[in-house]
Amino acid sequence: MEDNQEMSPLEIKVARQIEYYFGNHNLPRDKFLKEQLQLDDGWVPFETMLKFNRLKCLTTDTNVIIESLRKSKSGLLEMSEDKTKLRRLPSKPLPEVNDQYKDALKHRSVYLKGFPLDTTLDDIQVWLNGKGNIENYQMRRTLDKKFKGSVFLTFDTEESAKQFIERTDIKTFNDNEMLIMLRPDYHAKKKIEWKSNKAAKAKQDKDEKQIQVDKEEMKSLDEQTGCLLKFSGALEFVSRSDFHELFSGHGQIKWIDFSRGAKEGTILFRASAKEALAKATEANGGTLQLKDQDVAWEVVEEGDAEKELLKKMIQDQQETFNKRGRGRGGRGRSGGRGGGGRGGGRRDRDRGGRDQNKSQFKGKKTVFDSDNDDDGAPSPKKRALEGADDHTPAAKVVKTENGS
Repeated sequence: MEDNQEMSPLEIKVARQIEYYFGNHNLPRDKFLKEQLQLDDGWVPFETMLKFNRLKCLTTDTNVIIESLRKSKSGLLEMSEDKTKLRRLPSKPLPEVNDQYKDALKHRSVYLKGFPLDTTLDDIQVWLNGKGNIENYQMRRTLDKKFKGSVFLTFDTEESAKQFIERTDIKTFNDNEMLIMLRPDYHAKKKIEWKSNKAAKAKQDKDEKQIQVDKEEMKSLDEQTGCLLKFSGALEFVSRSDFHELFSGHGQIKWIDFSRGAKEGTILFRASAKEALAKATEANGGTLQLKDQDVAWEVVEEGDAEKELLKKMIQDQQETFNKRGRGRGGRGRSGGRGGGGRGGGRRDRDRGGRDQNKSQFKGKKTVFDSDNDDDGAPSPKKRALEGADDHTPAAKVVKTENGS
């Protein structure tokens, strides 16, 4: 319906509301009203119409309804000669609600966001009065019926919708900046966001699951003995990968507490450190060096020293878990003392095969083998428009109000 200067603000609201009841958006799903249309060749008495809540809140005076419909230029409804009832013009039948119709409807709809949460439908309709041929207002709400601050507006044509988003007088509402886009663009944007959020959630779930596995594995270490090997010497140019290469095929390393440039550190093996040391020493001709440098090796025997070292490693790994759980944005530390060098903060997971003859670890910083690290989207089920009417007799379906 287009504005007419002869119509009062109340008449505009009354005509708009009645035309909404009989319009393409409400009538196909309004069970009560469709039943009334079957009683008298499509005619509905004014007395019946005044049982609709929103219209009844606007007026209970049939003379106001008569004047509103008489002045309306929409051409959708007609009144009986005795002015006691109205109906939708038979020459304007309801469209067939099929996929093609729904797609066309979407392309002549606009998404508008930025309204304060206490904004009413009347506020929105008054603000948009005269700014386009709007057929329907849909206030978007949460599951608990709270206004989300955004609406879908449906226009009479796709061209009208495109012209609307180009207007300069809809950029702000009560000093609030508005976000405006065609509905297909909105759905495309939400679909991208949904996919991104889904991927992020999947990664988070995977990381949290791995963290829990790692935590459980660390708990079991408290009961392990004979797996610690201390080392010291001139280790200025030695990295963790060198230790992995040295013991590859002789013992699986689970954790290395060592910083590049340090003169000592500790290795935690999955099994006996003494056995791993013996095998590596024998394989290297009875002398176990690193980069042609002498290194002192000492298996930490069961006792207080071993318990203290193991406790420290558990604490260091727990700190790593906590950092990962807080967003995984910081740089982890392998072994609790930093990785040393440019890559010192990286945490790598042992890929397995530590006890294979061929080394797989050159150039990698390695720690525990388990230590690797906003509608458009598939739309939620459509909800009925808000603002139910109470018809008499009461219908068993929710009735919707214009724009809700």
